[in-house]
Amino acid sequence: MFLFFIAQPILGETPLTDILPLPAIISLIVAGVLIAAGGNVINDYFDINIDIINKPERRIIDKYIRRRWAIVWHLMFSFAGILLTGYAAWKTGAWWMLLGNIGTVLVLWMYSASFKKKLLSGNIIISLLTAWVILIVGGWIHFVIITRFPELEVNTGKLLRLTFLYAGFAFIISIVREVIKDIEDRKGDQKYGCKTMPIVWGIQVCKIFIITWLIILIAAIAGLIVYVLPYQWWYAIVYCIIFILAPLMKIVKGVYHAQTVAEFTKLSSQVKIVMLFGILSMVFFKIY
Repeated sequence: MFLFFIAQPILGETPLTDILPLPAIISLIVAGVLIAAGGNVINDYFDINIDIINKPERRIIDKYIRRRWAIVWHLMFSFAGILLTGYAAWKTGAWWMLLGNIGTVLVLWMYSASFKKKLLSGNIIISLLTAWVILIVGGWIHFVIITRFPELEVNTGKLLRLTFLYAGFAFIISIVREVIKDIEDRKGDQKYGCKTMPIVWGIQVCKIFIITWLIILIAAIAGLIVYVLPYQWWYAIVYCIIFILAPLMKIVKGVYHAQTVAEFTKLSSQVKIVMLFGILSMVFFKIY
């Protein structure tokens, strides 16, 4: 969506596939999915005992897949993702993407094995990797334009601004959800020696942390709405108010009042819905 609804309008009459070959685009998209899949598998592998307590009904490892096969699947997914990233890098000369995704695979392993059990480090890592999904795409287009097509009159500054706009949204909404998940999982995490925020600092501090980030996000979106008012993007403004801003305010209220695991689980689902509507808002950059 970022490629075709944001980058393509910025490129104007130049087709996106003239800048980035379609096989390379597909390869990078599939690579991202495979690396994320590998990260989920290895996370479940290391969390098998914790998941027995926190979410026994959703457990995969040792229920449907044997532990040793989980490692095999992780390696297969991750290696395939790296190979496909290498192909996209080779087709466009953006070899930094390959290094970035190799680093992503390594960081996901270290996160699952160690960082997720430590105060804030795991939350920040996952949030940064979520932002990386946008940064690698926006950075890829920018790199190819300035290195291979410098003659094109493209507003690369606007491209970078929108890249960081959506990456920032991804980071903030992800760190909010990660802390909510830590609150949901605190029972199992505590039993196995994890030092997550709700265990170390308590639920009230977590609530203040979450609400602070949500207020920052709400203020940023409100500022963006005010910014586009002179351009009369009425459909986009109404969409953002109804499907992003209002739900975020509702989540703030929900976090303030939440006490039970079920309430935090509901909030986590609401945050995921806001994530989805945030992604879908890219359509308006094509419309306008």
